[in-house]
Amino acid sequence: MPTMTTALQVLGLLLISLIVGSMFGIWGGYNPATFSPATFVEVHQGAVRGLNVLLPSMGLACILVAVTLAWLGRGMPQSRWLYIAAAVGMVAAALITRFGNQPINAVIMTWGAVPPDGWQMFRDTWWKWHQARLAAGFSGELLLIAAIFTHRG
Repeated sequence: MPTMTTALQVLGLLLISLIVGSMFGIWGGYNPATFSPATFVEVHQGAVRGLNVLLPSMGLACILVAVTLAWLGRGMPQSRWLYIAAAVGMVAAALITRFGNQPINAVIMTWGAVPPDGWQMFRDTWWKWHQARLAAGFSGELLLIAAIFTHRG
C-alpha cells in the first residue's frame, strides 16, 4: 500500500502535468496572432469558459500538495527546499494568471463576435502573460520532479 507521501507525490505530478500540459498546448497550438478577429474571440471565450475555474482550482490543489510534501520532507532539507521552490513556481504562475491573464479574460468575455478597435493590444498582452506563466509553471513542474527524485533517492 502506498504511503501518504507517495500518494501526494503522484497527485502533485498528475495535477501539475495536466496544468502545464494545458498551458503548453495553448502555447504550441493556439497562438492567437494567427487567428482572424472573430476566431480569436470565439476561441478565447470558449477557453475561458472551459478552463477559468478548472485550472486555477487544480493549481491551488497542486500548491497545497507541494507545501504538504515540503512539510512531510522536513527531515530531508534538499528535497524540502525543492518542494518549496516548486510551490513558489506554482504560486508565480497563479499570480500571473490572476493579475495578468484573468483581467484581460474578463474584458474579452464582454466582446461580441467582432472585437473592438485596438483588440490586438489585449491579445498580445494576454499572450505575453501566458508565456510568462508557462515558464513559471514549467519551472514549478521541473522543481517538483527534482524534489520527488531527491526525496525518493
